[in-house]
Amino acid sequence: MSNPAPFTCRFAPSPNGRLHLGHAFSALVNVEAARRMGGTFLLRMEDIDTTRCRPEYARGILDDLAWLGIFPDGPVRWQSDHFGDYAAAIARLEAMGLVYPAFESRSQIAGAVIGLESATGRPAPRDPDGAPLNPFPRAAMSDAARAALRDQGAPFVVRLDMAASIAAVRELGGGPLSWEEAQGVPEGPRKVVEADAARWGDVVLARKDVPTSYHLSVVVDDAAQGITHVIRGMDLYHATSVHVLLQRLLGLPTPAYHHHRLILDDSGYKLSKSNSATSLNALRAAGATPQDVLLRLSPQPTPST
Repeated sequence: MSNPAPFTCRFAPSPNGRLHLGHAFSALVNVEAARRMGGTFLLRMEDIDTTRCRPEYARGILDDLAWLGIFPDGPVRWQSDHFGDYAAAIARLEAMGLVYPAFESRSQIAGAVIGLESATGRPAPRDPDGAPLNPFPRAAMSDAARAALRDQGAPFVVRLDMAASIAAVRELGGGPLSWEEAQGVPEGPRKVVEADAARWGDVVLARKDVPTSYHLSVVVDDAAQGITHVIRGMDLYHATSVHVLLQRLLGLPTPAYHHHRLILDDSGYKLSKSNSATSLNALRAAGATPQDVLLRLSPQPTPST
């Protein structure tokens, strides 16, 4: 019987702003789990958005982590260095007939959703994050017409044909689509969670100007870095269904998962850069010490999901 893979986890911030307390908590949960398990803690910079991600933010992230005493156990993986890997994954899915170029703009999609809601008097179907599902099915345009538009240079996104992908997984075999979710702490007892990727509809896997998306790059990177335990916030719990689906389609291993509690603001909302959450840099400037932050964020067991 072979030995299990060593415990390897990662923290994967996007350098489009400075870290806030929510980021610090996730990094701390990861590094503390790696220490308890005698494992490896890695760092990944999710910098696929070359417009918003900046070198100064990346330097700030590294500086904030070092200030907290958090250091990776290996080189940083920069997603912008691996666009070829993501393009190869897209090509593999395309060869399987599971992706297609979609040319509808965001304004067209928004207009179609409003029209649908007006006609039916009901809210349009939405994904687990609350975003409306794409109202333009693959069958609305022939593959030949899509190829012609693509050859003409029309802007597009690459969407996953969800129904065809789920059918392909059944044909591939390997049992039900699911993952193991660690309870309480990252190395805690696990329960099997059935994936429900269909709720996400035909998700975007790449854009014309960026040959990947979060969903695609995260599964490619986790496999490339040998991640055995994905430890991240509860806000990504439902997205795991899409990730497990892509792992099965691409023949990649499925890690164990642990979705930890979120750090909330005074109004009960998740801290985020878009909501101008106070950064660690600002706390440092106000006189906070690493000990102040670590005490405030001392990891607590996540309630069972």
